Amino acid sequence: MAPVKITIDGREVTAQAGQTILKAAQGVGIDIPTLCHHPALEPIGACRMCLVEVERQRTLQPACTFKISEGMVVHTESEKVVAVRKFVLQSLLSERNHFCMYCQLSGDCDLQRLAYRYGLDSWLYPRPYTPMPVDASREYFVMDHNRCILCRRCIRACAEIVGNYTLGLGGRGAKSMVISDLGAPFGNSSCINCGTCLQVCPTGALMDRKSAYRGKEEDVERVKSVCAACSLGCGVELVTRDNQLLRVEGDWDADVNHGVLCVAGRFEPLFHTRKRVLSPMVRRGGKLEEATWEEALETVAAKFKAMGGASLAAIASPRVTNEALGLFVQLFTGLNAGSVSSLQPAPEFMADAEGSLAVMDEADLYLVVGEDLGTDHQVAGIMVRRGVMNRGARLVVVGEGENELADLAHRLFEPDEIEQAIALAQDAEMPVVVYGAASDGVLPRLREALSGKAQFLGLVPGSNGRGALAAGVNGSFEPDGVKAAFILSADGEVDETLLNELEPVEFVAVQASYSGPLVERADVVLPTAIWAEKSGTLVNTEGRAQTLNAALRPPVGVKDDADVLKALAEKLGA
Repeated sequence: MAPVKITIDGREVTAQAGQTILKAAQGVGIDIPTLCHHPALEPIGACRMCLVEVERQRTLQPACTFKISEGMVVHTESEKVVAVRKFVLQSLLSERNHFCMYCQLSGDCDLQRLAYRYGLDSWLYPRPYTPMPVDASREYFVMDHNRCILCRRCIRACAEIVGNYTLGLGGRGAKSMVISDLGAPFGNSSCINCGTCLQVCPTGALMDRKSAYRGKEEDVERVKSVCAACSLGCGVELVTRDNQLLRVEGDWDADVNHGVLCVAGRFEPLFHTRKRVLSPMVRRGGKLEEATWEEALETVAAKFKAMGGASLAAIASPRVTNEALGLFVQLFTGLNAGSVSSLQPAPEFMADAEGSLAVMDEADLYLVVGEDLGTDHQVAGIMVRRGVMNRGARLVVVGEGENELADLAHRLFEPDEIEQAIALAQDAEMPVVVYGAASDGVLPRLREALSGKAQFLGLVPGSNGRGALAAGVNGSFEPDGVKAAFILSADGEVDETLLNELEPVEFVAVQASYSGPLVERADVVLPTAIWAEKSGTLVNTEGRAQTLNAALRPPVGVKDDADVLKALAEKLGA
């Protein structure tokens, strides 16, 4: 776009045609206050905090929506502007309950910050305060209507970013409230617990159950990293204090997800109840007992030397970093292990990365096969919701059994009805085929019929499934002839099938973060770090290498995956 010269507060500014006054001001470091505005949302100019004086305009204009023009002269802190902003703040503070000393967001609240900025220290107008309801029916966060300023950020985020349209505005005048599904309790609504509304709320109206009252922004540390819930590789910010994970937020700058997270990435890491393994353990007299690292590693090394070779099996989780997977393969191929397999193997037809998640915001038809995007790879499901609800794209689901996105689907087909799905895709302008590990039965026919027409996007299982494939860690565990097994499960879980297959194995060593059935089966347990305590790289389903940054220190006595493998290699003389 062509450059445009304007003047803001006496300063000549060069901006781009089509930009708003707010955008132009932000580009040169001029701060115009806002409440309803958020960079990830379409501006609506509802709160009136960003009103500015534009010469030759009859009234004050909202900077977030008013476009610049050549020669425009803007005053952001004139006497008239400041008076209006104070009036807006006094009006907001005189409604509902804004007693800051009781609020969990005191010190970090946008409303409070602006009140201080403009010198407000008391309420100017009488306060006809009527208590508003508090909705605590959701598992992960609470809605306190007493602190809501009706900025509509949460409503717009639910619609624009997530495409779920759970939230709306109910009532009239002073009785207006944010509601879900025409008045249902939030916990009984169509909410998918993505938490986007929570992250964009500028006040204490939406309260996170885990991090509330546990520290202000100045008390916490933030580390940008990658979510390990699935292979999408969403960007996250891990918020910590005193080596405790307080909350997980979406990284608005991340190319993969642009700030959106799902319940598995945002909340589940904070609400699980699994017990950490904090010390090495060795089975003595049929019972696991705590041991030193030296004793545990010596026991594993002695058993592997005695039972090594073809009778040794090594199994790793695809939640492990590329660096640890590389050491894992080096160690066990060097020991001539009979097999090196994965806890969550990817099928052969998914061996190569295919497609880009960016096409999800461009497609006019989604053909989803062998995958339920309402339960797995949920942020991809949010992209589908956004496309269907906001752009009019169509969703076609091919598969057996129930699907969480069935209500959104234009058509649902069984695998033997694939030709009907193909016909719909051929009529679309920009179809995308999204396939998962269970799509092998229909994928060849889809490639044959839609090659050159549709884009294909494969969603590999495991958060670092691509990295595991590249390292040579794949395939299922084959128990025949196995006398000893080493399982690097890290902070993942194992299924009942593997536990049953391990029953006849004479010696099982497990490198794990949490207690569970696998640890109970083990003869030696080596405690290892969880994903938030690791640094390294992962490869997402697109084949994109991403950096995992540690936000926490492992507990005393717990080692990183790679350090455990190096220590074991030293004992084995490898």
